[in-house]
Amino acid sequence: MAARLKDIARDLGVSVVTVSKVLRNHEDISAETRERVLKRIEELNYQPNPAAQALVTGKMHLVGLVVPDLVHAFFAQVAKGVSRILREKGYGLVISSSEEDPELERQEIRQMLVRRLDVLMIASTQWTVESFRDIEKQGRRYVLVDRRLLGIAANYVGTDDIAVGSLATSHLIENGCRRVAHLGGRNVSTALDRLQGYRGALLSAGMPVDESLVVSGSHSDDAADVTGYHAMKELLHLKEVPDGVFCYNDPMAMGAMRAILDAGLRIPEDIAIIGAGNVQYASDLRVPLSSVDQDSETLGANSARLALSLMEAKQPPPPQEILIRPKLVPRQSSLRNRPVSSI
Repeated sequence: MAARLKDIARDLGVSVVTVSKVLRNHEDISAETRERVLKRIEELNYQPNPAAQALVTGKMHLVGLVVPDLVHAFFAQVAKGVSRILREKGYGLVISSSEEDPELERQEIRQMLVRRLDVLMIASTQWTVESFRDIEKQGRRYVLVDRRLLGIAANYVGTDDIAVGSLATSHLIENGCRRVAHLGGRNVSTALDRLQGYRGALLSAGMPVDESLVVSGSHSDDAADVTGYHAMKELLHLKEVPDGVFCYNDPMAMGAMRAILDAGLRIPEDIAIIGAGNVQYASDLRVPLSSVDQDSETLGANSARLALSLMEAKQPPPPQEILIRPKLVPRQSSLRNRPVSSI
C-alpha cells in the first residue's frame, strides 16, 4: 500500500502538519526535523496526494493565473516568474487565457473558484468589478496583475504605466520626432495610463496633442500584431503622416513596422518606432525594436510572492500595491541619425 502523510508523521513522532510544511518548504521547520522528514519520504517513496493534503490543510496548493493572451511573450514571461516562485514553495500553477474576452474571463474565474484554487492572479480584460465582488463574497483572495480596476481596493502588482508612456514618447521627441503618434490598447488601465503618459510628454515638450494621431486598437494583446498593422496603415493615409510612433506593446509595434516597410518607408529614417514590454526577440527583428522594459519576470515573481503571503495570512491584510519602475531600451528602430549601440 502506498505510504500516506500520516504514516510518515507517526513513524517520526511529529504532526501531519509538520510533514506537510516540510513538503511545502515552509520556513518555520528546523533543519534537523526537515532532514528527518525528507529522509523518511525518500525511504518510503512517498508521492503526495493533493486531495488528501487539501483535507488536512484546507488548501489545494494550487494557484490560478488568468491572462489575456498566452502567445504574447510578455505574459509568458510573467507566468515564468510566477511559476518559479510557486515551485520553490511547493505550489502548482493553473494557467488560463481569456483571449481578451471579458465573458470568457468570467467563465475561467468561475471554474477556478469551483476547483477551490487557493488564490487567483488575474490580468483582467474586464471593465466592471462584479466578478471580483463575487470572489470576495466567497472569501477567496486574489491579486490583480499588470492591470488595475477602478472602483475596487485590491492587491495589485504592475508597472508605472504613465512612466512607460512618458519614457517612450520623450525618447522619440529627443530623437527628432515632431509629429508623434500613439497606437493604443483597449479600455484597460495599462492602455489608459500609457496614453496619459504620451500626452503628458508631448505637453511637457511644448508640442500639441493631435487626436488624429491617436488610434486605439480592437485587440491590444491577443492578435496585437494584426491590430498594429491595420492601425499603422490608417495613420499612413493621413495627409501628414507621423514621423514617430509609440505603440502600446511590442507585438503592436511589430505589426506597425511591417505596415511601414510594406509602404516602402524606412525605419527609423522616415518613421521611428518604439514599443513596450521588451519581449525577448525584440533585438532579433529585421529592424531591432526599441522598447520600454517592464521586467515582466520580476512582475510575475512579485505577484506570486504577494499571492503566497495572502494564503499564509489568517486574516485578509490591507490591499498592497507593488509598482515596478520601467526602463528605456533604445535600439535601431528609434535612433534617428545616431550611432546604434550594441544593446
